[in-house]
Amino acid sequence: MSTKKITAVVAATALGVGVLAACGGESEDAKSAEGAAATGSGSKTVTLVSHESFAASEDVLKQFTKETGYTVKVLKSGDAGEALNKEILTKGSPQGDVFFGVDNTLLSRALDHGLFTPYEAKGLAQVRDEVRLDKEQHRVTPVDTGDICVNYDKKYFADKKLAPPRTFDDLAKPEYRNLLVVENAATSSPGLGFLLGTVGAYGADGWQDYWKKLDANGVKVVDGWEQAYNEEFSGSAGGKKAGADRPLVVSYASSPPVEVLYSEPQPDEAPTGVATGTCFRQIEFAGLLKGAKNEAGGKALLDFLVSKTFQEDMPLNMFVNPVRDDAKLPELFTKHGEVVEKPATVPADDIAKNREQWIQSWSSLVLK
Repeated sequence: MSTKKITAVVAATALGVGVLAACGGESEDAKSAEGAAATGSGSKTVTLVSHESFAASEDVLKQFTKETGYTVKVLKSGDAGEALNKEILTKGSPQGDVFFGVDNTLLSRALDHGLFTPYEAKGLAQVRDEVRLDKEQHRVTPVDTGDICVNYDKKYFADKKLAPPRTFDDLAKPEYRNLLVVENAATSSPGLGFLLGTVGAYGADGWQDYWKKLDANGVKVVDGWEQAYNEEFSGSAGGKKAGADRPLVVSYASSPPVEVLYSEPQPDEAPTGVATGTCFRQIEFAGLLKGAKNEAGGKALLDFLVSKTFQEDMPLNMFVNPVRDDAKLPELFTKHGEVVEKPATVPADDIAKNREQWIQSWSSLVLK
């Protein structure tokens, strides 16, 4: 959800996930082994390189240590695109053992650079076939899905007695002028996902005309999700504090549960809603980095990321959906999140072939 998928920087901040880098409460033996991380396969520390939104419960990470003997060290490396670029620059001498957070919008870039050592994770038989985009070579393992969608501030629209937008077409209507903030498609994973959603909705020949309409209707572009959601969006807790004035933002279908979970007291209804006709399906993957110092630990971690234990822990930590059909979703997540039945999609081959050209065209249209 990098920079995910929701990926949910609000949740990551609230949980203080930087503490998880040491796995919280690791044993003395694990601490000793951490100092020997450079010794290779004998190390009992496995390093997970990720975007900023990775989060997991301490108890779940402790269970991984108990089951395998490996302690997880989490190295956060910026937004999804930024984190991937760093791994490309250090190809062959990676910062860690496993990379988590490359999604279907950027997958071909990672695969074309040969970043990963193939590995078929245990448990893949329980993972839905439609998310296994590299199932012939197993260079990456699907971990979660999330729907990138426009969120809206319920109070704003109720006060204005204005129906919130539901579709891409709605966003270009005069009544929503100067209300929408989006992320830069060249620097942000949600921003790129939203751009691809418009490609899926209007086709390769029609999306540029659509963005001309959005531009004329006062769309605001900022660098990343954190700024868009927590500083510009009036419906978020951070936005309210900052006096934000944009009641529409590109975020995730699972963002409303974040606002409920971290409110005190928790409201009966989420203060934000989702325009379900503006969504693009994001799939996040993890892979064993080529040149990993602890390859055995990396393989064990990939197995764990698709285990039922980890999959059921994700929804209220990273606010993404499991890829296993047998993983149960928490009530808060299902009650306040949205199920998107028909998200816009773009075939992976089309993304790989056209992504850079689409980003360049988008930039020339919108970043004037």
